[in-house]
Amino acid sequence: MTGFGWKGVAWDVDGTLIDSEPLHHAALVDVAAQLGLDLTQLDPMHFVGVHIKDVFLALRDGLPAGLPCAAFEAMVEDAYVRGTDRLAPLDGAAETMLALAACGIGQVCVSNSSRRIVQANLKRLGAQHVVSGLICLDDVAAGKPDPEPYLRGAALLDLAPADVLAVEDSVAGATAALAAGMHVAMIGAPSQAWPKDPRLMPIRRLAEIRHLQPVTAGVA
Repeated sequence: MTGFGWKGVAWDVDGTLIDSEPLHHAALVDVAAQLGLDLTQLDPMHFVGVHIKDVFLALRDGLPAGLPCAAFEAMVEDAYVRGTDRLAPLDGAAETMLALAACGIGQVCVSNSSRRIVQANLKRLGAQHVVSGLICLDDVAAGKPDPEPYLRGAALLDLAPADVLAVEDSVAGATAALAAGMHVAMIGAPSQAWPKDPRLMPIRRLAEIRHLQPVTAGVA
């Protein structure tokens, strides 16, 4: 991976390194049903990348009166962790992380999920030993799309944001990383909803990030 264009990589986790979005959705639907709210018709992509506190606020009117946000979060987290044995890493995730580490590229994970969930995901991935640190829901005042998580991720690496490549799969995450001053490798099929920024670079597979280079033209 010689010639890699950044000194560090900030990984989103859910849907980027591990195929966890279906389990997140299933956990949310299950907990909502326990609380008397039917979310079976909810688009599985509706809350992808959204901070759990914002999910709670969006659903609050349909939840039992007086239910604390912390209790809701704990229920969803418990439901998720019970199912992590079914998770599968995305193609090339562990291999790409190990290749970056072998080249001395620092890596952090930046997630809107709780530390418990991120740690469970990384354990399933089997590459947690190459990650220098985690920035999770527990660590920030404002989650993605606010830039705070990615700014703190760059600080963990002791790097300027411009020297860090963020790898994302959600609009909220990409928006956060761009606002923090990073380039973004965006995995998935391009969408009109994606931020219009020359620093956002579409990829189909994680292994493609080794061929990316920073964009300077058109960047303010």
